[in-house]
Amino acid sequence: MAGGHGFSGAGRVLGKLVGPRVKWLVVVVAVLVSAAAFAFAGEPKAVSTTAASLPDSAEAAQVTALREKLPSSGVTPAIVVYKAASGEVDVKAVEASRDRAVAAVKQWAPTAAAAGGAAPDGASGGGAAPGGASGGSAPAGAIPPQLSEDKGTALVIVPLKADLPDGANSDAVAALRAAVREGLPEGLTATVTGGPAFGADIGAVFDGADIRLLGATAGVVALLLLITYRSPWLWLVPLSVVGTGDQVASKALTVLSRISEVRADGAVTGITSVLVFGAGTNYALLLIARYREELRRTEDRHEAMRAALGSAAPAILASGGTVILALLSLGLADDPFAQSLGYAGAMGIAVALLYALLVLPAAMVLFGRRLFWPFVPRVGTLDPSHAGVWRRLGDAVTGRPVVVGLAAVAVLVTLALGGLSLSVGQSPNEQFLEKPEAVVGQEQLAAAFPAGTSEPTTIIAKASAAEAVTTAAKQVPGVQDVRRSGGDDRLVELSAVLDASPGTTRAFDQVRALRTSVHAVPGADALVGGADAEALDARTTADGDRWLLFPLILGIVVLVLLLLLRSVVAALVLVATVVATYVASMGASWFAFQHLLDYPPLAVSTPLLAFLFLVALGVDYNIFLTTRAREEAAGGSHARESIVMALAVTGGVITSAGILLAAVFAVLGVLPLVQLAQIGVIVGFGVLLDTLLVRSVLVPAVVSLLGDRFWWPSHPARGTSAAEAEVGH
Repeated sequence: MAGGHGFSGAGRVLGKLVGPRVKWLVVVVAVLVSAAAFAFAGEPKAVSTTAASLPDSAEAAQVTALREKLPSSGVTPAIVVYKAASGEVDVKAVEASRDRAVAAVKQWAPTAAAAGGAAPDGASGGGAAPGGASGGSAPAGAIPPQLSEDKGTALVIVPLKADLPDGANSDAVAALRAAVREGLPEGLTATVTGGPAFGADIGAVFDGADIRLLGATAGVVALLLLITYRSPWLWLVPLSVVGTGDQVASKALTVLSRISEVRADGAVTGITSVLVFGAGTNYALLLIARYREELRRTEDRHEAMRAALGSAAPAILASGGTVILALLSLGLADDPFAQSLGYAGAMGIAVALLYALLVLPAAMVLFGRRLFWPFVPRVGTLDPSHAGVWRRLGDAVTGRPVVVGLAAVAVLVTLALGGLSLSVGQSPNEQFLEKPEAVVGQEQLAAAFPAGTSEPTTIIAKASAAEAVTTAAKQVPGVQDVRRSGGDDRLVELSAVLDASPGTTRAFDQVRALRTSVHAVPGADALVGGADAEALDARTTADGDRWLLFPLILGIVVLVLLLLLRSVVAALVLVATVVATYVASMGASWFAFQHLLDYPPLAVSTPLLAFLFLVALGVDYNIFLTTRAREEAAGGSHARESIVMALAVTGGVITSAGILLAAVFAVLGVLPLVQLAQIGVIVGFGVLLDTLLVRSVLVPAVVSLLGDRFWWPSHPARGTSAAEAEVGH
């Protein structure tokens, strides 16, 4: 049998759990465990939707930590932008609206002392509109309106508590939005933006998202399983098993979030659910295909399932193990989001493996052959795949391997060229597929005030060096204004307004220049943070994570392939093909983003996550193909014939699995965040590319060219025990 001895032994052990009596015990235990997970998991630990993905060592994270120790740390500004349809804004109407807003959010407002410390001298959290006119006096807890130069736009800051849970923050923003619009004269509009508004709008994105995602995913899987099996009820068994596994994984993530630092936010839970459904259904397809094949050889369905597990389990375990180890490697990332996704995803894949290899086999043998009606496999009937389209494709590819291989490479290179202008780094305004109110407000601010007005850059320094740091900051090109916005007797907090649009390359250059300037002030220990600094540090963090994790993930995949196939050449060839798939998919997807979908640049963590999913999941299909080819080669077949036979018998099921996995990742598009949609497109297209071109054409062509050297140094026909051969055939 193909595979390393450990994987093979696991297959034989699993085969003992599908006996006539044991199968019922397995199913009953699975039902009880699943019910317990639903009953006792509880609620996940609350997380902030606006938490920055930064390690504690990042300079912007250090600024955040220091700010939390200052008197003004409990304050975050919600920004109301009033815009006149023509002419100047009605200042009295703005002030009346502001007063109603302050009263409406009183229960979520900080103390007067804290609010005052957050924005002294009438400044909006640090110079909201330098050079702008003040609209007049303000009651306690409110800040006077700031007017644009043409007086057609007014800006009002409404302080809110910084430590509000997501639910309370959403309630506060909703109350604020309702209050500021009440009684406005015709021609005057009010839009709420700023940090709290972005947090509320991100939270709104995920309201009911788990239901939508689950419904869409289950619907896609059900449809594709129905098409694959053409049976009125066979599809219900794998869908029920995998769907239950997905929900158990979700409950396990809930528990994990309460006992660890893993964040169970909407993005993490959504991607984990897609992984469980996609991988779990893939494993089910492979196992059921092998079970159906064995039913044509033996009358006893229990023996057929034992043989199927003995043959399919090594490949499934190797596949799942590869994905789990690759996901766990994200624990070494500095990005907290990547860390959480790594641990959550690894746990989800482990649950998918358990349900696919323990619960599904027992559930399948409960119903016997009639489950496959109307296409019931009978003993002695030939497998139609042996002479089908995949056999003909294999013969065609291996008949002219040089020409076909070069053509496949040319396609991959052409697709990869689309990524030559690839850009990474989204601004806060670019993260939504549909523009929410917070983004509209930011755009109005940018049009009327200096670009950095809504998100001033923060400088923390020793109080004794306040004047020197202020002078150094003002000397930096692009810094519009620097004001004191808080502090105590030890530290001073300064707010600097930049003239560059938030999240742009120019803004990052100004942050770097600002850091260089204030770091040079002797004895100041100055640090620069704020939204642009956080985005810059997130990009630097992501760059470092990619340099660390790309080679580590490749090393994990190579190691698993070496253990499974015991061939250096095969391992290196297969890894090279999945890397080529990743590069081609990134290129093609970027071309589509720019010229067809009008998407912004990739989020900083997207290249790493896409690499992990495409390499770890993409190598699955090559594992399924080459482990079957190794079985054929163990029986004495030449490398060319073994790969053709493997393609003939696995082509249909692997293609179905690839299409299904691509469709499941595409379902991420129901969550209206650009990053998730981009990951769905990149991984979905990459999986299709790997399934239809790389695994079906390029790998057979390369194997045909290399011949038996593909298995070097351990040819399957040498050292294969009689027991392995018996189980494999």
